[in-house]
Amino acid sequence: MPDKKRKEEKQEKQEQPGRGLYDWAQALVCSVLAAVVVFAFGVRVVGVSGGSMRETLQNGDLLLVVNRALCGEFQRGDVVIAAKPAFERGEPIVKRVVATGGETVDVDFIGGVVYVDGMPLEEPYIRELTYLEEGTAFPFTVPEGSVFLMGDNRNGSRDSRDPELGAVDERCLIGRAVFLLLPGQTEELGMREWDRIGAL
Repeated sequence: MPDKKRKEEKQEKQEQPGRGLYDWAQALVCSVLAAVVVFAFGVRVVGVSGGSMRETLQNGDLLLVVNRALCGEFQRGDVVIAAKPAFERGEPIVKRVVATGGETVDVDFIGGVVYVDGMPLEEPYIRELTYLEEGTAFPFTVPEGSVFLMGDNRNGSRDSRDPELGAVDERCLIGRAVFLLLPGQTEELGMREWDRIGAL
């Protein structure tokens, strides 16, 4: 008997006009709301503008970024998105964390080497050695709760070496870039390098 009753209820539902359309619309609305919540509070997609992170990132790359609230502590080597109102009209910038709060950064602009707490950084990701001075006096101790940011294209990047940016309060960090979703066109080749898609 219970099977017969279930069968009758199922048949009634199928016979209700517009039931399928209602179910479809409900699923669509739930999916859209879920996507909005995820992209508002969890992750977002950010485009790279300019060449300050070459060769790691190219102009036009699209990055998946985990929002700051979910990142945990920022660490040296992280690729982050920052927006500081007094720098570049508050536009988001993509840079790499070179040092965190309490660490001391020094740069030998003749040898092109960056030091943190007296130790030279191993930086296989940079385009060329660091020769460009931008006005920040070194050695520079990063205040607690802040990070020191530099672009991987060291001689083509405005970053924490510029006193206008300086050390960046972690509250100005939008999040950490974790995945390259879509490659932009490379300057040399004028085409997308699809094999670059993946985790950063």
